[in-house]
Amino acid sequence: MLENSPLSRLSASAVVTASCLLGLLYFGRDVLQPIALASILSLAIAPLVRRFRRSGLPRMAATLVSVMLVGMCVVGLSTILAYQLVAVAGDMPKYRAAITTKVDSLRALTERPFALIQAELSAVSPAPPAPAPTRRGAALAANPNQPIPVEIRAPRVTTRDAIARAFALAWGPVGSAGVVLVLLVFILLEHESLRDRLIRLAGQGETRRTIKALSDATTGVSRFFFSQFIVNVTFGALIGLSLWAAGVPHAALWGVLSGLLRFVPYLGILLAGAVIALFVAAIDPGWKLALSCMSLFVALEMIVANFVEPKVYGQSSGMSPLAIIVSALFWAAIWGPVGLLLSTPLTLCLVVAGRHVRSLELVTTLLGDTPSVNAAERLYQRFLVGDTNAIISDARAFLRQCSFARYCDQILLPGLALSAADTREGNIDQAQEERVRLGIADVAAALTPVSSAPARRQRRRDVSLLDTNVGAHLRRMREARLGQWQGSLDVPVHSIVLCCGLRSARDDLLMELLVRALREVSVDARSVTVGSEDAPGEDTPGLDKADLVSSVFLAYPTDATLEAWRKAAIELRVALPDALFVTIRLPFDERAAHPGGVEDYVDMILRSYEEGLAFVSQEKPAAD
Repeated sequence: MLENSPLSRLSASAVVTASCLLGLLYFGRDVLQPIALASILSLAIAPLVRRFRRSGLPRMAATLVSVMLVGMCVVGLSTILAYQLVAVAGDMPKYRAAITTKVDSLRALTERPFALIQAELSAVSPAPPAPAPTRRGAALAANPNQPIPVEIRAPRVTTRDAIARAFALAWGPVGSAGVVLVLLVFILLEHESLRDRLIRLAGQGETRRTIKALSDATTGVSRFFFSQFIVNVTFGALIGLSLWAAGVPHAALWGVLSGLLRFVPYLGILLAGAVIALFVAAIDPGWKLALSCMSLFVALEMIVANFVEPKVYGQSSGMSPLAIIVSALFWAAIWGPVGLLLSTPLTLCLVVAGRHVRSLELVTTLLGDTPSVNAAERLYQRFLVGDTNAIISDARAFLRQCSFARYCDQILLPGLALSAADTREGNIDQAQEERVRLGIADVAAALTPVSSAPARRQRRRDVSLLDTNVGAHLRRMREARLGQWQGSLDVPVHSIVLCCGLRSARDDLLMELLVRALREVSVDARSVTVGSEDAPGEDTPGLDKADLVSSVFLAYPTDATLEAWRKAAIELRVALPDALFVTIRLPFDERAAHPGGVEDYVDMILRSYEEGLAFVSQEKPAAD
């Protein structure tokens, strides 16, 4: 089962290589962090450089102007934040009384339950008597010679020492920022050269794939940063405006802080909410303002996280939400805060590379937003576990945009083909086969109501056909709604489309689904079962009035049923001489007979139910 899966390519050498890479990432983080940070920033700034290049600036000037603009924005924003933080620190003494009141109330609220418990315990059991002083204790109490307390004072800090300490603290971040800035400029200047070197390393035969991988990575990271920038700026602006409207001081600071901290996955927004909650609780004597602001913050974050980001990031990041969390945990453990900040873009580059490099395909399968199975495979898997509610929900979402015929062509029938293949090979047990049959019946009945009249509710176990022939069961349900002959025969000439199949569960299901797809577009479609032992008569809808039938859809035969199918086709030709005969050869039907033995007995061979709908639509004006 794992022959074609990415797990099948795992070997001892691959595990050793991965372990070595993890060790290199961890122990070489001091060197790799600036390089990774500069590389990711270069991908984010590259669109701005290209825009300046298109305006006529040379590469050197475009790169320097782009870096200077970004740097000026960062410095300006940092200056504003520092000024606002100093203002907040200066205003804090005004809120000292409110802070003291809140702390006392919280202390009383937390200590009161324990005090009550202690009082109850003291009332139940009397306190033990105080122990008598020992001989040694009495002697110590009587001794007047007590030790003199000693006070240790810190050495005096001079101005030079303070400046040296501040410079030492700032040198690390400033030096790292300088290294990243230099690397960023040189990477931007040599983007094309670095691309050529990577292509050369990949080999001449992999030029197209390497260029595609680099292009996808650049586009993906750029889109992600742009989308994240727009979402976070909007979020920060809304928070700032909301706090300003509520009368919270320094609302612009909290809005900017919220927008900036949202760049840190998950932890940033929690920190922003905690800081805002503490500040609002400190400035207001009561709790109403704090609770209102936190409720607004949480509501806005829930809307952005659950409705806005899935739509925006789902089209830009290419990663599943779970992958973003896992990547944040991994890179934070390897590289600390820098890894947490770079977790999403770094993992995105790996996901993009996995689409083009077979050795990294496992990463794309586990972390990419594209499901590892297609819609038909997912449908079959849900049939096996009996999750028909999820199937119906997804199908209704699909049908809001497309027809039931397309749903059959792209999802339902390919999924049933997988089920049929596994059944022939004995890969599913009887319980799973029963779940598939019940699921098909439920899905078809839920998605294709054939009449506005309510159907009589029946217990599932009372229908014996459901255990053997789902198509026949669905046709009986339809006949129960529409009556004999599946509707009145008092209809216009050439208005009925007849769907015919041999007496088999396969043909009955295929033709019943086709009938329901045709009826969805207001076509008077009806189904019959034909065979060598069947004689068309009054109990077969439409065959006693040949002029009512405009066209006949014959279920495509298999190699085993080809002879019986030919005989049935000849009999139907005799009974319906004026009708057009059509059959649909589904591309995923592995047991379908060769077209050479079929085409002489029909007027046209179609390839999908959608083509069947198009064929009937062309025939309707002629019939009318």
